[in-house]
Amino acid sequence: MQHSLSTPVIGFAGFSGSGKTTLLECVIPHLKAAGLRVGLLKHSHHDIEPDSPRKDSYRLRYAGSDQLLLATSKRHMLFFEYHDTPEREPSLHECLIQLDHSRLDIILVEGFRDEVLTKIEVYRPSYGKPKLHAEDANIVAVASDEPLDSLAPREIHSLNLNNAEEIALFVRHWLANASDEEKYLPYFNDKTARTAHTIE
Repeated sequence: MQHSLSTPVIGFAGFSGSGKTTLLECVIPHLKAAGLRVGLLKHSHHDIEPDSPRKDSYRLRYAGSDQLLLATSKRHMLFFEYHDTPEREPSLHECLIQLDHSRLDIILVEGFRDEVLTKIEVYRPSYGKPKLHAEDANIVAVASDEPLDSLAPREIHSLNLNNAEEIALFVRHWLANASDEEKYLPYFNDKTARTAHTIE
């Protein structure tokens, strides 16, 4: 059973400062070396400005366009501007459907900690933050910089946060062996997704 948006999704969840971005920066090259086409979706609570007032794209966005696609031979950048809508956090699903799934084998998600998707927790005991896996049944592995005495009473894999190759191997194994429910969980879970996209 494969979803019509057919790219598996796995998240990297953890509290701010746990090292999610640094870990992904090290894991992605291993996945690319294995031949995978990798998409990345990063959630931020901060306002972002990816270009400067000197750039044409900036001038055209601030002229009032609601969407702008900047296309070059090397990359495309798509901007969505929400001028007239109340400020709210984007949902995981609405971000996923903006990606070109035909060019991807896997999507890695950084953030969206509270959304329903299969996740690897990035956990540093020394930070004194709560363990997410104790409350989140969708966490399938914990990457930690210290050995963990115990994990939640279910099958959760323990990974070495300082070994990006090991974590990349886990992601590849998950991609090859996980159930469709685990791989496509955001699509199965989202009500909008269920009505707008059929399960084949």
